[in-house]
Amino acid sequence: MRLAEALKSEDVILLDGAMGTELDKRGLMSRGRTNLDAPEAVLAIHEQYLQCGCRALTTNTLTMNRIYIETHNVGVSVRDANKAGAELARQAAGADRYVLGDISSTGQLLEPYGTYKESQFYDAFREQAEVLAESGVDGFIIETMFDLREAACAVRACKDNLPLPVIVSMAFATEEKGGRTMMGDSAEQCAKSLTDAGADAVGANCGDLVPSQMAVVVSLLRSVSSLPILAQPNAGRPKLVGSETIFEMAPALFAEGIAECVRAGARFVGGCCGTTPAHIRAVAQILKKK
Repeated sequence: MRLAEALKSEDVILLDGAMGTELDKRGLMSRGRTNLDAPEAVLAIHEQYLQCGCRALTTNTLTMNRIYIETHNVGVSVRDANKAGAELARQAAGADRYVLGDISSTGQLLEPYGTYKESQFYDAFREQAEVLAESGVDGFIIETMFDLREAACAVRACKDNLPLPVIVSMAFATEEKGGRTMMGDSAEQCAKSLTDAGADAVGANCGDLVPSQMAVVVSLLRSVSSLPILAQPNAGRPKLVGSETIFEMAPALFAEGIAECVRAGARFVGGCCGTTPAHIRAVAQILKKK
């Protein structure tokens, strides 16, 4: 089944969990560069998630757009980082699992809060998306977006130029007052704006919400959108222990929260920061029971 067809089905599709915090455990902090510097580590993490029962892998290409790479001195080319990330995910997934090309923030602000124009963001996202598409992804996941304008810009850059499905996910700071991002965008505003931009699915990931709170945001999105809804919460709220950031939510409790998200209307579920193969395995088990 093609991803576009899966989006129209009633199935709950299990995605993978965190890549970044799993790389951190291995002492690999360079994120997108790791596709080139330690590809075997990225491939091993992908394979571990597949063994837990997930049906879609996310490429290790989160912020590998030109603006982020250049402003953060990552020292890698857009093409090399994204091509390698897509090829590693496809190598693990084979032909029968989906690969989602991962796109996220530029790390900069649009005018008038920052110095960048929407056209500059659009060009950066289009460039990244084109490399991911050429390298074999089945669709895109635009995730961990704090600014609705930036997220909509990324959706348009994908949909205007490529014939692949686009899932877009906002990071919410609170589930109260209609759900709000850090920039103050409500869940209703996000759902409507991203639908208008051409999204094929909308959702929530990362942010400051535990899984049960994300279920509230899912219900808010569901109430105003007929699109499939995604939910990928963190493994609880992060805690700083010494110089280390840790996530303490146990897999079983995380899976219960995901079950709440499914009851609220989520069709695509997985994990964000701090989630591990054990968390995804627990979700797979609870989905199988239900």
